[in-house]
Amino acid sequence: MPPLSAVAAKWGLKEHVQLIQELDRQLQGQQLDASQAWAQLCSELLVPEQPFELHQQLYAAVYASWDVSARGPAPVWVPDQQTVQQSNTARFMQHFQGDLRWEAQRTGDPSRDWPLLQQVSCGNPNVFWAAVAKELGLQQGLAAPPSCMLQEQHDQPDKASWLPGARLNIAACALHSPRAPSPSSPAITWADEGAPTQLQHVSWAELRQRCMQVAACVAAKYQPGDALAIAMPLTVEAAVIYFGIVLAGCVVVSIADSFAASEVAVRLRIAGAVAVFTQDVVLRGGKALPLYSRVTGDPAAPPAVVVPAAGAGQARLPLRQGDMPWRDFLRLAGQGGSGTGGSVRALPHVVAASAYSNILFSSGTTGEPKAIPWTHTTPLRCAVDGWSLQDIQPGNVVAWPTNLGWMMGPWLLYASLLNGATIALYQGSPLGRDFGEFVAAARVNILGLVPSIAKAWRSSGCMAHLDWSALKCFSSTGEASSPEDYHWLASRVQGYRPVIEYCGGTEIGGGFLAGCLLQPQAPSTFSTPTLGASLVLLSEDGSQHHHSSSAAAVTGELALVPPMLGMSQQLLHKDHTATYYAGMPACQLSGKPLRRHGDEVARLAGGYYRALGRVDDTMNLGGIKVSSVELERVVLANVPGAAEAAAIGIPAPGGGPELLHMFLVLNPTTTAAAAATSSSSSSSRSAVEAAADAVKQLQQACQAAVRAHLNPLFKVERVLLVPSLPRTASNKVMRRVLRSQAMQQRAKL
Repeated sequence: MPPLSAVAAKWGLKEHVQLIQELDRQLQGQQLDASQAWAQLCSELLVPEQPFELHQQLYAAVYASWDVSARGPAPVWVPDQQTVQQSNTARFMQHFQGDLRWEAQRTGDPSRDWPLLQQVSCGNPNVFWAAVAKELGLQQGLAAPPSCMLQEQHDQPDKASWLPGARLNIAACALHSPRAPSPSSPAITWADEGAPTQLQHVSWAELRQRCMQVAACVAAKYQPGDALAIAMPLTVEAAVIYFGIVLAGCVVVSIADSFAASEVAVRLRIAGAVAVFTQDVVLRGGKALPLYSRVTGDPAAPPAVVVPAAGAGQARLPLRQGDMPWRDFLRLAGQGGSGTGGSVRALPHVVAASAYSNILFSSGTTGEPKAIPWTHTTPLRCAVDGWSLQDIQPGNVVAWPTNLGWMMGPWLLYASLLNGATIALYQGSPLGRDFGEFVAAARVNILGLVPSIAKAWRSSGCMAHLDWSALKCFSSTGEASSPEDYHWLASRVQGYRPVIEYCGGTEIGGGFLAGCLLQPQAPSTFSTPTLGASLVLLSEDGSQHHHSSSAAAVTGELALVPPMLGMSQQLLHKDHTATYYAGMPACQLSGKPLRRHGDEVARLAGGYYRALGRVDDTMNLGGIKVSSVELERVVLANVPGAAEAAAIGIPAPGGGPELLHMFLVLNPTTTAAAAATSSSSSSSRSAVEAAADAVKQLQQACQAAVRAHLNPLFKVERVLLVPSLPRTASNKVMRRVLRSQAMQQRAKL
């Protein structure tokens, strides 16, 4: 029996026999490509209510003869003609004049022309980015135009200049985007935890007014260039504060509200923050979790402006001397808090394109977080990625559970508003059905997430029978995903929806690898470099492999060819050039110095890519990048008996987020005590059981230390005791060796 017919017979799909038999006939006669047969099944047969196992078996049957080695991974979503033609980039291609190469080689088919457009974006940046800026209406928000889009310094990438001569305020550009539908249309839609369908809205006009009010208050108290931190959940108030700070010409310091007090303190110190905006508490699951006390716990913490978690009420706790309640801060603007009477300078404060707008943090391999400044041009990378990859269009609704402490927080604000879309914020956990009901009620079009969220949804079954038909796509970033989980996610909407994988970094302002709506999407892979991203894979033998959809499969360390819109050019208190370029070879094609990024990537057949993890000593836990050194430092300081520690991340079985394994070397007294305990075990309790209990206690101690001093979201998956740690001749811990050992041990379990 043909493959599809066999699956149909097993599942009793009697009403679809004719469709199945016709597809079998065409597949066997090679009259129909397997990807088109799969697209037809998604459109005419498969629905979310059917068992996912049926989806999997039909997928396997359709692609039974698919040559992965020649064509790459089998797509789970294939764009139809309507999706392609209605996309932002297809419309752009219709009138983009490009350069001679574009005019000579374009076919008129947007899907076939996408690779050419990507090449032009890298090869002729001034022509390309000028056209994109015009398409998005960005030039309308400039106080002074640039002399060009890019001035390069061939051998000094950190001295390249984007939009030289331009003067602007990027927050004003976002709030007054010409792509916004109307002043009365919603700029933000939100709902409280426990009431996911009771939607509330902030119009574009109201958002502009509230942001200008905060800007006036900031201008009355602080100077342009001052660093003002935000450490609170991403609420409407947080968004208003964010834009208000930037409108006033000050610099946002982004700090995640999940950090332990010591981690908040170090970030405030590194950034030189003169004030911090925070909440009194975080309300989750009916509980009030402390936040203000964590943010202000360090004696050196700057003055705080405290927003009450429960609307316009008073803070739930007494404030330090010098700290200010939110409602008192809003009075600084004058005119009863409704105007700009308190401002001492014109607003918005216009600056050079290279001025700082935001400082974000990324974990370094030395334990000290890297402070990465975003300029007023960095958010343009957010906007262009959202426009070209997730296809954010005016009037779309974009939801992405995140925080201003991670780059996807500012990304969500800018990518949405600069494209004229509505930001959807849910004030609760994204893991439960309430969030899914919010997505349905808000008619979300683009839904972003990290893979661990999708895994939790699939495991609990909490998102069954919800109307997500408004979704255009999912998008995923932050960590490696599981192909099976993402096939499941794509199947949650009738007709399937693509999962746009998105890989980049805080120091990029967006992505360098992604999927897009013009190309078929295979689970847990990237189908293209992003616009303006020129990348190279470096093999261990030193050879360089440039992007090509027809090139052979290869694995290597990913490097970027500068310059690239959004790419960082400075770090606070660190040598940017030494961090990203020292020891790197020159690009064999252009001669430009290659920029280190640190991801190991496999290029697959068909031009697809798959991320394999970090090549350095950082890991990604639940979408949060953290260094091994940070984890080890916390364990050694807080776990009695631990003499040495090595933290590694290994992929979850079947793909997905990395799992934290901690190797411990115990001090001699602890080891002797454990041995004595084992030898004195009673006959009813074996030495093996006693040793297992000891390891379990150590795991619990490590977990408590990591949660208390780093992040409560981190989970210590396993503790392994070793007599010593493998080290190099220069005494560096060889974590790759430990990673290999952990993988081998897991394979034996």
